[in-house]
Amino acid sequence: MFTLGPLGFATPSLLLALVALPLLWWLLRAVPPAPVIRRFPGVALLIGLKDETTETDKTPWWLLVLRALAVAALIFGFSGPVLNPQAARDGTGPLLIVMDASWASAADWQRRQTRVEDLLSEAQRASRPVAVVALTDLPSGETAFRAAEYWAERVPGLAPAPFTANQAQLDAWLDRLPDAFDTYWLSDGLAHDYRDGLTDALQSRGVLTAFETSRPVVALAPPELREGVIHLTAHRTEGLPEREIEITASGRDPAGVERVLASAATRFDADATQATMELTLQPELRNRITRFQINGERSAGAVALADDALQRRKVALLAGRDGREGLDLLSPFFYLRQALEPVAELIESPSVDDLLLTSPDVLILVDVAQLGELETAQILDFVNDGGLLLRFAGPRLAASDVARAEEDPLLPVRLRIGGRTVGGAMSWGEPRRLREFSQESPFAGLSIPQEVTISAQVLAQPDPALGERTIASLADGTPLVTRKFSGDGQVALIHTTANAEWSTLPLSGLFVDMLERLAVSTRPTAPTRDALIGTQWQPERVLDGFGQVIDASANPVVPGEVLAEGQYGPDLLPGVYRSAVGSLALNIGQADMTLSTSDWPATVQVERDTQREERDLTAFFLTLGLGALMIDILAALWISGRLRGATAILALVALGLHGTPAQADDAPGDDRLALQATSDMVLAHVLTGDARVDDMARAGLLGLGRTLFSRTSVEPGAPIGVDLEADELTFFPFLYWPITEESAIPSDAAYSKLNRYLRGGGMIMFDTRDAELAGLTRTTPEARRLQAIARPLDIPPLEPVPEDHVLTRTFYLLQEFPGRFSGRDVWVEASPADAERADGMPFRNLNDGVTPVIIGGHDWASAWAVDDAGNPLVRLGMGVTGEQQREMAYRFGVNLITHVLTGNYKSDQVHVPALLERIGQ
Repeated sequence: MFTLGPLGFATPSLLLALVALPLLWWLLRAVPPAPVIRRFPGVALLIGLKDETTETDKTPWWLLVLRALAVAALIFGFSGPVLNPQAARDGTGPLLIVMDASWASAADWQRRQTRVEDLLSEAQRASRPVAVVALTDLPSGETAFRAAEYWAERVPGLAPAPFTANQAQLDAWLDRLPDAFDTYWLSDGLAHDYRDGLTDALQSRGVLTAFETSRPVVALAPPELREGVIHLTAHRTEGLPEREIEITASGRDPAGVERVLASAATRFDADATQATMELTLQPELRNRITRFQINGERSAGAVALADDALQRRKVALLAGRDGREGLDLLSPFFYLRQALEPVAELIESPSVDDLLLTSPDVLILVDVAQLGELETAQILDFVNDGGLLLRFAGPRLAASDVARAEEDPLLPVRLRIGGRTVGGAMSWGEPRRLREFSQESPFAGLSIPQEVTISAQVLAQPDPALGERTIASLADGTPLVTRKFSGDGQVALIHTTANAEWSTLPLSGLFVDMLERLAVSTRPTAPTRDALIGTQWQPERVLDGFGQVIDASANPVVPGEVLAEGQYGPDLLPGVYRSAVGSLALNIGQADMTLSTSDWPATVQVERDTQREERDLTAFFLTLGLGALMIDILAALWISGRLRGATAILALVALGLHGTPAQADDAPGDDRLALQATSDMVLAHVLTGDARVDDMARAGLLGLGRTLFSRTSVEPGAPIGVDLEADELTFFPFLYWPITEESAIPSDAAYSKLNRYLRGGGMIMFDTRDAELAGLTRTTPEARRLQAIARPLDIPPLEPVPEDHVLTRTFYLLQEFPGRFSGRDVWVEASPADAERADGMPFRNLNDGVTPVIIGGHDWASAWAVDDAGNPLVRLGMGVTGEQQREMAYRFGVNLITHVLTGNYKSDQVHVPALLERIGQ
């Protein structure tokens, strides 16, 4: 290819025709020939006459220029012009395509997939064997070099991981590689520890080319709560201009719906790698936050999950007069205030009424012996509703007769009678130390300092339940902390004082740790490595490479030693983990992290996406040349006097309409779509480009619409096929999207439109139409294409339709959802984790939302499809069985559209009696 700057020519030999332009100029100047002058005396008789038709004696210079430009444009057009031509890749041997495939690659993953597809196309034309390897998912055996067509089918299924490559696994993989091949490395742009060694190893086997995008890598450090203010720090790579970012805080609202609870903006200064932000929220709102995210960034690094460290509990302290106000160190409240004020919202009042009105999580009673009947009932209701009552012993409790003869509902055990005198039941000559905590105790794993001793305590009466209620004891076995569960809450008693009068416990850090383990306070920092040893952690939520939160409650338990290593991988994903001591968030971003860009050696050719995209200009130059010739025709007619008045106007209008045919129809087309979609309730389907599939989708929605018209009050209009790239989606409550193996991946603008549609309450039904084959193979081409299409969509966690989902009862009572095929799961939005079935009710109490997506492979459109006369287009099964299946498919369609239009109204308890009666029938 011959190039002139950014312009290349596929057939440069045709450019030699430009040499003929001067000859063309001369010919145009010579035609028409100059007139011959003859003297004729009789011409005087013609003086005063006017000639209506005139001809110029020579061609105007501007018309010559126009004709020369028209010819030049045609020559350029036929020579195959290309803007920003890309150099052809040399090589005929094996090609290894390596992808970092880490979280840092997620933000522009689609661009990377497109580059891989381009490389596979080049390799296919050159008949080169190819291997595609993600460094975060290395092959366990030999790396297989196969035909490019094999890998082309698997590119849509590639996805970034929420971690980076492991050095030990990389070394083992390199040892299994062959000796000679070229490598194309799609880098995530970060300077990983393994990069230099891997670069040397790959260069020793052949030519290495690297590819990097211009998109900066951004990460968000975990939130820090200091003095009631949330501190957030964002990191990015160096050497970048000033930029403003928005950070959103998301969590569940009181209705249990995930939404953005707060947002704020911060700014990176020019060349700065950090941006900080402070966020002040009410405790009730702050405690609902589950994650922070940099708006507009799609990666696990741009998400920071929240755990117990952020969710400060509200602690109510019944604080009466002490009588020794000036002696702080002797006050039973002093040490509690010191331990709780930094990590909890502390509320103090001498009134139980006032404290409970604040809806606290914990109520603390310090050496309170007697409570009134009303106060006892109020506190007992608080405990049964899930609250924690924590009590401390003291002289008043020891001297009272509370819980002597029988167990008090506000104490975990019965107490022994005895005064606090030296040599009595409550005193010893030598202070006692604590016994090591058992594995069943919430204090398991805490280290007991040597200086912690107990000199006095309130003793518990021997009881069969005493052993299981004791969670901490002294070296001689006497209980120090006891606990019992009551309703949804618990009552705990520390059998010594809250000050240093009876023990040295309040003087040690163990006191703060024990309060944390009792869930009185939340830990201000992550647990240390030693504290993790010997613990077990259950994953609750984890992140994928794109930063999407995935339910992980079914994942296996992770030992604390693995968490202590902090090496993310398939066995330890970023996410929220829970144990008996609380929750712990593991995030990609860290407060002290540095995002350094990769530095490639001079021997490595680096391609960047800042290079402009190759563009064929053939159509542009040919259109330009033909347009210039049309103008030349009009100009020639005008010069000759044959183009005047209305004729000239009509010619110019015709030329304008020919040049811009699309613009003339744009606005009316949009208006027609809006009018058609809003005049009636319209069911729509996504146009796939496959005429057979699109016709079947339209016929299916037509049949479903007729069924709705005859059986319900819904009267749909004629179905509409929508183009995701051009049409507005907000007019349609429901979209049916049949997936084919060749379905096109929407553009970024279309994805933005789709996500806006889903968030605005629309529903999309994805139908892969492959249920017949899905049972014979693990996956199908349609399913892989659906994964590629759905990856950028804002889709919530999904689950198979549960038995009590509202889709099973919106109009008909159903448990199956057949179409042309049956027997395959149908997926909907997962129910909230806290959705519970009320007593005596057959269904869970779900929110009133509509699942934004339904995914299945039953080919519902074929089961619904009818012709204009109302006759079924597709045969289902055999005889009566097939028609029964079609009837169930129609019933599912009626339930589906009813659900779209009415939400979860059937979950209202007012419908339960009627539903129970029908179920009984």
